This record gives sequence, structure tokens and C-alpha cells, in this order.
Amino acid sequence: MEESIPVPQYLEATYWWAYARPWAVRLFDRQSAVNGILLGNYNRLRDEALKEFDAKTAAGRTLQVGCCYGNLSPYLARRLAQGGGTLDVIDVLKVQLDNLHHKVPPSVGVMRMDASALALPDAQYDTVLIFLLLHEQPQAYRERTLQEAFRVLKPGGKLIIVDYGAPAWWHPARVTTLPLYRRLKPYSVEVWDRGLPAVIPGQMSGHSWRTTTYFGGLFQKFVTIK
Repeated sequence: MEESIPVPQYLEATYWWAYARPWAVRLFDRQSAVNGILLGNYNRLRDEALKEFDAKTAAGRTLQVGCCYGNLSPYLARRLAQGGGTLDVIDVLKVQLDNLHHKVPPSVGVMRMDASALALPDAQYDTVLIFLLLHEQPQAYRERTLQEAFRVLKPGGKLIIVDYGAPAWWHPARVTTLPLYRRLKPYSVEVWDRGLPAVIPGQMSGHSWRTTTYFGGLFQKFVTIK
């Protein structure tokens, strides 16, 4: 069944060099690399995501939508194990899941799925985490990914999104980083320019979001209860 899941065309065409090749995984899945890409903010963003897992949250079932480079997943798995909870991680790329197996304990569920079409029943998880994924997706995928996250979340469950935001007009990253992203990560530009609430208003409206900004607005955390 897993082999029949196609890799989205945009992912292979745009991000083959970053995620879809074994050599890319070896190159980028290092703390120094991901911290450099995030302009020194990786550890902070990881820790801000982990702050959302208090004793109650850590005791439930958590879904992480998409593998991510760095040590977020092992840190999260450790916190959930201590709290009595469980972690499942999905990704559409087999090479990413193979890499994740080496980073997390066997208790973590690792499943090959498309984030925009989760093969999971409704209302299965107490918490869903989407960490630095939405900015890398085309608009239609962003919309469906967020819809799917809400679908598999239990009533009263928590959705956590950590992603890029719209930085202040004076932010130096607008000059140093945005031109590079226009070439390498074209789908991120709209999120950067407008912010997620403006890019996917239909999916984010109707919920009360707690929003925290970091590093001059370049990064944001959104948290809501279903």
C-alpha cells in the first residue's frame, strides 16, 4: 500500500535537492545546518513547540505531520514517553521516514502518508503538531493539510503550528534571505509576505488562535483548541 502513495509533483520538482535524496538528508539533517537555515533560531523554535506539551498534553496521542530535520522528533518522543503519551509521525517521502527511524525509539509510529490526504480515522489524536511544513507547500496543499489536521484531531484537542511569519518591514532577512527563497523555496514567499492567517484564512478562521512571534516576526507559533 505504501508504495502506491505518489510523491506530490511539486515536492519532487521543487524540493528534490533538500528532502528527496539520501545525500540531501545526510547534508541537511545536522543541527548546525538546520540552525543556519533558520538564522540561529532552530533550538528556540523547537523548545517553543515543546512548551505546548504540558503534563496533560504529554499524556495523550500526538501526531507530527511531516518529518523535519534536526532533533525535534527525538526530543518530542522523549517528552511524550515521560508523560505516558504516544507519538506518530507521517511523511510522504520514504527517505525521510527511513532517516527518522534512526533518530527515534521503536515506540514511535512512523507512517508513510501524504499530509494533505491522511489515511487516518477522524478524531484520533489529542494533539497535532505541524512544524515548518505549511510554508513549503503550494496553496491547495496547505489548505488540505490544515483541514486534515483538524479532521484527525479530537474535539478539545490542541493544534500547534510553528512556521514562518510576515517579518517586520525593517527585518534584515527581507534583504538577505528572501531573494534566495524566491529561487529555492518559492512557496514560502507568500507566507513570508502575508502570514498564514492571510494566506489560508478559510482554514484558520472560526478558531481562536493564540499567536506568538519570534525574531522580529520572521517566525510564529499558532495554537488553537478544536
